[in-house]
Amino acid sequence: MPSSTGRRIRPVRIASLDAIVRTAPDGSVYLRSPTPLGSYPTRIAEPLEYWADRAPDRVFLAQRDQAGAWRTLTYEEARAKVRCLAQALLARGLSADRPVAILSGNSIEHGLLALGCMYVGVPYAPIATAYSLQAREYSALGHVFGLLRPGLVFAAEGDRYERALRSVLSPDIELVVAAPITADLRATPFTELENTAVTDAVDAARDSVGLDTIAKILFTSGSTGRPKGVINTQRMLCANQEMIRSVMPFLTDDPPVLCDWLPWNHTAGGNHNFGLVLFNGGTMYIDEGRPVPGVIAATVRNLSDISVTAHFGVPRSYEMLMPYLRADEALRVRFFSKLKLLFYAAAGLSQRFFDELREMAIQTCGEEILWMTGFGATETAPFALSTGREGASSGLLGLPAPGLELKLAPVGAKLEARLRGPSITPGYWRQHELTRAAYDEEGFYRLGDAMRFVDPADPARGLLFDGRFAEDFKLSSGTWVSVGPLRAKFLAAAEGCAQDVVIAGPDREFVSALIFPNLAVCRGLSADLGDAAPVRAVLDHPDVRATFRAALDAVARGSTGSSTLVVRALLLEEPPSIDAREITDKGSINQKAVLEHRSVLVEELYASSESPRTISVSVHATT
Repeated sequence: MPSSTGRRIRPVRIASLDAIVRTAPDGSVYLRSPTPLGSYPTRIAEPLEYWADRAPDRVFLAQRDQAGAWRTLTYEEARAKVRCLAQALLARGLSADRPVAILSGNSIEHGLLALGCMYVGVPYAPIATAYSLQAREYSALGHVFGLLRPGLVFAAEGDRYERALRSVLSPDIELVVAAPITADLRATPFTELENTAVTDAVDAARDSVGLDTIAKILFTSGSTGRPKGVINTQRMLCANQEMIRSVMPFLTDDPPVLCDWLPWNHTAGGNHNFGLVLFNGGTMYIDEGRPVPGVIAATVRNLSDISVTAHFGVPRSYEMLMPYLRADEALRVRFFSKLKLLFYAAAGLSQRFFDELREMAIQTCGEEILWMTGFGATETAPFALSTGREGASSGLLGLPAPGLELKLAPVGAKLEARLRGPSITPGYWRQHELTRAAYDEEGFYRLGDAMRFVDPADPARGLLFDGRFAEDFKLSSGTWVSVGPLRAKFLAAAEGCAQDVVIAGPDREFVSALIFPNLAVCRGLSADLGDAAPVRAVLDHPDVRATFRAALDAVARGSTGSSTLVVRALLLEEPPSIDAREITDKGSINQKAVLEHRSVLVEELYASSESPRTISVSVHATT
C-alpha cells in the first residue's frame, strides 16, 4: 500500500470514500455516500451479549489498581455484573423521569454502571469531572443537575466529590460510591448494587428497549454557551458504530486494543472509542494519564506496557507524546509494533507533527502508519465526516459516512453544514425551544459550522473546515473575520508555543489576539531565568517575545487583507478559568467567555498608546 511519498504504508482495511452530489436551485449542496449503511443492532445490550457468548474470557476493560497492577474484567464477567446492576436500577424505580448521573471519571465501575443503565433503558448522564473537582463554585454543575433531575448519583470516590455533592444533592437522590466514604454523607456501596440478585424483570426490561429508547444524555462542552443535554438514543449509538465499521472495516479483522484517556462524558471517548471496543469485541485499557505536563507520564507508562492496534486522540495528545517517543526506543518499538491507524479530531494537527511521526514510524518499523481524521459533534454520536484510505492532511475533514446526508446551505458568503440520518440526536433534554431551533425545514441538524470543498470541481477530495458562525465577527470596516481558519493558521505558525489563542476585534479597526502560552515551551526558551522564574518574567523574555512575533509575521506573510492579519497580541499569565466558563470540560476554549472575562486586556490591545506588554506584527511582514 504505497503512500503519496512513495513509501510503504502498513496494510489496513480502510474504505475509499466518495460522495454523490446534487445542487438545489437555492444553492444548497447535498452530499451522501454511494455506499448504503449496513444493518446494526437494536440495542447496546446485543454486542455485550454477543461477545460474552463468543469470547467470554477475553478482557473487555482493564484499569490499574492502587498498586499499579492491571485489574481486568472479561466479557463474561462484565455481562454478569451489568445484569446485577440493571436489576438494582429497576428495583429503585429509576427511569427517564429519574435518570442516573455519573460524576466520576473513567473507571471499570463507571463503564459497568453505564452499561447497566443502557441494558434496561434507564437514561444516564456522565458529567464532566471538571465541574466538580476543578471549579471553585458549582454553577455549571448546578445547571446540569437542574436539567437532569437525577434519582441516583454515582461518585466513585465520594470524599473527593464531597463539596460538589453537598451543593447539588437533595434528600431524594441516592448517592452510590465505590470507595469507602468518610464524609458525613449517606451513601450506598457500589458492591451492594453489583451483588443484587437478578430476576426475570431484567430480561423483560432489556427486551423492551428499542431503537428510540434514550440511552444517555451527554452535555455539550459549552464552547458557545451553557452546556446542553444532548439526547443519545440506542439507534444513534448503534447506527454510528456501523458507520465507523463501514469506513474502518479493519476493526472487524482482529479485536481492537485501545489505551485511551478521553473522558466518557464526552462523545469521542464515551461513544466513539468505548463503543468501537464493545461492538468489535476489543479491549479497552483505561488510561489515567492526560496530555498535560506531569500527567502525560502515566500515558507513557501505559503505552510502554500495551501494544495498541489504533490510537485515537486530540492533536495535543500527539504533541505531548512526541518527546517521549523521540527519547525512548523501547517505547517507540512497542507503540508502532501492532499499530494500524493514527486518528485525530477536535482540532487541526500541525503538518510538523504529521511529518515527524511519519518519519519516526518508518525508522522504527519500516512502514508509514495511515493517518485519518474526521468531524463530528455531540449531536452526531459523533462520527459523521471522515477521511478514507487516501489519508489525512492538516485542515481536511473528509466526506459524509455511509447513512448520513450532508447539506451545505448558503449563509452569507459561506456554506453552513447540516446533517440528517439515524445517528443524529432527536433534540435536547428538557430544552424544547433549543430543540426546535436546531433543525431546518427539511429536518437537517444545524451544526453551526461552515465548510468548503478542497476543490469544487472534484468533491471527492473532501471538505475543509471554514469556521464557526457563532465565533465570526465584523471589523469596524464591515469586513468579516473568519475566526476558525485564522486561529488554526496562528497555532500552526506558533509550532507548539501556544496552548490556544482567542481572536479579538468585533467592531474594531484591526484583528488582535489573546494567547494562552504553552508555559513548558516558553520556559525552555527562557532557560537562563531558571525554573522558578515568575510567569510574567518568562513571558517578557526577549526570546519568548521574538518567537511569538515570528508567528505573527508568518501569519501576516500569508495574509490577504485585514481579516486575515493579526496586528497585536498579548500573552496571558492566567490559564483559562472553568468558573468563568472560559474553558470547557474537554479543554476547548469558549471565545466569547474569554473576551468578556478579560475585557480589560482587550482594551489594552486596542489602546491608542501601545502597551509594552503587547507584541506587534513586524512592519515588514505587512508590506
